[in-house]
Amino acid sequence: MSSGYTSEFQKLIRNVEATRPKRIEIAKKGEHFPALTMDQRKEWLDLYHPDYKDEGRRKVALGPNKGDILPEEVAALLESRTMLDIDNVDLTKSDYETDVLVLGAGGSGTAAALTAVDAGCDVILATKLRHGDSNTVMAEGGIQCADQEGDSPYYHYLDVIGGGHFSNKPELVAALANDAPLTIHWLEQLGMMFDKLPGGRMKVRHGGGTSRKRMHSAGDMTGAEIMRVVRDEARNRTDKIKVLEFSPAVELLTAKDGSVCGAILYNLETKEYYIVKAKSVVIATGGFGRLHIQGFPTTNHYGATADGIVMAYRAGAELQDLDSTQYHPTGCIFPEQNVGLLITEKVRGLGAQLLNIDGEQFCFPLEPRDVESACILRECLDIEKGIQTPTGRYGVWLDSPMIDILHGEGTVRKELPAKYIQFKRYNIDISKVPMLVYPTLHYQNGGLAIDDKSQTNVAGLYASGEVSGGVHGRNRLMGNSLLDVLVFGRRAGTSAAENAKSIKAHPDATLNHLKAFDKELKKAGVTDPMTGPIILPEYTPEHVKSRQWD
Repeated sequence: MSSGYTSEFQKLIRNVEATRPKRIEIAKKGEHFPALTMDQRKEWLDLYHPDYKDEGRRKVALGPNKGDILPEEVAALLESRTMLDIDNVDLTKSDYETDVLVLGAGGSGTAAALTAVDAGCDVILATKLRHGDSNTVMAEGGIQCADQEGDSPYYHYLDVIGGGHFSNKPELVAALANDAPLTIHWLEQLGMMFDKLPGGRMKVRHGGGTSRKRMHSAGDMTGAEIMRVVRDEARNRTDKIKVLEFSPAVELLTAKDGSVCGAILYNLETKEYYIVKAKSVVIATGGFGRLHIQGFPTTNHYGATADGIVMAYRAGAELQDLDSTQYHPTGCIFPEQNVGLLITEKVRGLGAQLLNIDGEQFCFPLEPRDVESACILRECLDIEKGIQTPTGRYGVWLDSPMIDILHGEGTVRKELPAKYIQFKRYNIDISKVPMLVYPTLHYQNGGLAIDDKSQTNVAGLYASGEVSGGVHGRNRLMGNSLLDVLVFGRRAGTSAAENAKSIKAHPDATLNHLKAFDKELKKAGVTDPMTGPIILPEYTPEHVKSRQWD
């Protein structure tokens, strides 16, 4: 028994071990715990999923989506005031000028930069932290692509639409599914090391909500491998792509006709502002995980604070499905140092099962993510069969030792090397003992409304990746985020380049949209707005703040 668990946990693990032989016998027959019916899914989502509850939500007071009911944290940020002293910003000069400005240098922003360069444009790639510090590099389980016999983009399309509860934009889902084989081919050309069978065929697995095996992977570090190859390719094109690190955008620039024509960056190291004029702007700034919607832990990287949403909304960009948040069903809940850490769906795809305090399986392990999360929340909060940690958190078991039993000893270490190492640091061997998991805030389902060319409703402004909405509807299936990042990143880069080449000269830049937004704030009666974008989250405890002096 691994000594990383307390003696109380070790006693509870015996319940898991007691039921495991029977569960293994059933799994080897190809049988599984019954999935919920559509009516049961709806009932459990309504009862247990945070998106379906009224608490912690309110109407946004102004802007293009005025009246939409959004999470309190998101509504407050959309109603925030700029950090700039508008009247003292000199826009007659610029620090940089370029054809295409890409904000965010994760997988989507980097893909956009590469395709814009391929289309003949110069690019500035500005990022909050280092090039690649993003949710892309943290994505683990895989990337979907219908490229096997018996599968096709048609089935992929149907799975995505169904997983999104039929609220997706059909043209975006069609683009996602149809571009998937092209995207996988592009990645392999760049040198990505996919998991393959001995004969060279791609190794594919199921994900939650998929009707076919189409999950391509690189161990449990798929996002990191994708980021490696696209970042290397971008760094090999320094003659056309200028990368500005530690320089997040804080506001967009608009021309007199309302089109976007650049941005103001803030250098985190020198505290300087940079004015960048561009003919097209791509927003690829990622999601809002670090807002910790309803107090949930998050899998997201440190800079995921919804900056792009805030800036674009002030410029008039419309939003879609921003009330919908994906809570990944299996986030780590013990040890405390790992709380919120993603436990990839690949673990369940390999055969691990979710169990309650009595060692009982309580749900089909590959339900769509929102349904799976609702099942776990029900077990912990309603019928009180969760396992309590020493810090008062609750979770359920994810029986990872089943993987080695089903597929052979060493499978966990081979297929899940990052997870194995992350737990081994705390003397927990996940090939021998189960993990404790609980839903964690994972993905911003909605975002800036785009068309199938990644164009927003604002001229000159494009969006791709997690910052955009409509692709996944109200629930994203595993493996479609890494695909979305690349498909719409590449489309955004192409579209932005086409627009840039149609503009002869940089228009005069203004901050007229900020002045108009400020007036709207006052008219809406928002008297004490917060300052946004946040840029970086604040984690200093109150008892520490009380000991700080200016």
